[in-house]
Amino acid sequence: MMIGFFFPGDTLLFSAGILAASGKLSLVSVLVVIAVAAIAGDNVGYRIGHKLGPRLFNKPDGVVFRKEHIQRAEAFYEKHGSKTMLIAHFIPVVRAFVPVTAGAAKMPYKLFVLFDAIGDIAWTLAVTLFGYYVGSRIPGIEKYIDPVLLGVVVIFLAPVLWHMARDPKIRGAITRALHRK
Repeated sequence: MMIGFFFPGDTLLFSAGILAASGKLSLVSVLVVIAVAAIAGDNVGYRIGHKLGPRLFNKPDGVVFRKEHIQRAEAFYEKHGSKTMLIAHFIPVVRAFVPVTAGAAKMPYKLFVLFDAIGDIAWTLAVTLFGYYVGSRIPGIEKYIDPVLLGVVVIFLAPVLWHMARDPKIRGAITRALHRK
């Protein structure tokens, strides 16, 4: 779940499509593995939300966790759950949290599995096949995948690293750890 938050899947799927177009990966294998992994990951997220969500909201209301939030989420998923599971896969960052929220909001599991699988497969096909199309139209583009992926990782990790560098507690812990060695 959190890896998907920091490393956007669209970039990886697009890159896999380009590599498949260059013959370095099997397109069918890539599509199957990505779809199965996305479905499995979302099911883990749903289970986490289903198990831990109610415990979080049994606590007294706090600044972030309030009972009214889970009640609104339950009403939302009751009304829009299937559409949410179809569309959320195409929205970076959101897709990492929707399965957990669906589980915490007690979206019926059979409904979740059906629409999540459809959404995951549609996302897999759309983004990977677009990468395949681009890779088949621009010869040699696969040579640029490594620097682009490295750049994406740096861009997405930069705010975390910046925050860590500015936090005195974290800096002190890192300094102490380095001096022990």
